[in-house]
Amino acid sequence: MDFTTSAVIASWAAIALLALVVSGLIRQVHQLSRTQQHPGRVGIATGASAPGLDPAALDGLLTPGHAALLLFLDADCRTCADVLAEARAWTVRQNAGAPQVLGFYAGAGPQAEEGSVPVRDHRPELFAAYDIPATPYAVVIDPEGRIARSEPLGSPTALLRLLDDIQPATPRSLP
Repeated sequence: MDFTTSAVIASWAAIALLALVVSGLIRQVHQLSRTQQHPGRVGIATGASAPGLDPAALDGLLTPGHAALLLFLDADCRTCADVLAEARAWTVRQNAGAPQVLGFYAGAGPQAEEGSVPVRDHRPELFAAYDIPATPYAVVIDPEGRIARSEPLGSPTALLRLLDDIQPATPRSLP
């Protein structure tokens, strides 16, 4: 037997051994995932009554019977700043029937102009009431005051997709 044949046989033996090891690891991961407790839902449950909607809690910012989007943000989060900027740009482009957009910070918010999206800081009680796990996070409230959606936002694009889902863009006619 020459060197090439020995190398090919050794390679095939190594591949077979590697396949057995990988198969064992996959079996262990599968077994662990079946016994692992899954966290379930994140954030406030869809369909629940939205907490803290009384005029005093939200400084009278919400119009009763009108859909709203609550953005939960953090001053040290770059993505949060981008999401807020995109929300402000989106609200400027909308008509009067669009959902109201409000921003909330648990601690101090950035010192900036109010803009088209009202922002309130030092609202940790709202973060607790809406079970906010991370920022940026969005909660959609339907006109009846119930939670329609509750989800994390990873980018301004995710915010736009969410806004398009709750307020579809007005179709334009072709010239």
